[in-house]
Amino acid sequence: MKCLTFLFLKFLLLSNFVMAETIPTKSKILKVSNHCINDFQIQVCKELVSEIEKLQLVVFDQNRFKCQSSLLGMQSAIIEAYFFKNFSNERISFMVPFVIKNC
Repeated sequence: MKCLTFLFLKFLLLSNFVMAETIPTKSKILKVSNHCINDFQIQVCKELVSEIEKLQLVVFDQNRFKCQSSLLGMQSAIIEAYFFKNFSNERISFMVPFVIKNC
């Protein structure tokens, strides 16, 4: 009985966590990346990196490695632009068709 209670609580806690966590869609990421590309807003780009990371984990679990690689490329371009202050619209824009095609 104790084990059953433990399993029930574990399921309850895990299911609430999963429901609370929203997984971004490809269209949302592309829309936000457009805002990041057009007027490099630091906060928008930071949130975009986090959203891409969430989606990467989901597609990894689905064994969609081309999509994951495309998302990783876009994420890398955004991080490079942010940390190295080497913002290049072309780099991020270059990754958008791969995300569209592979995801």
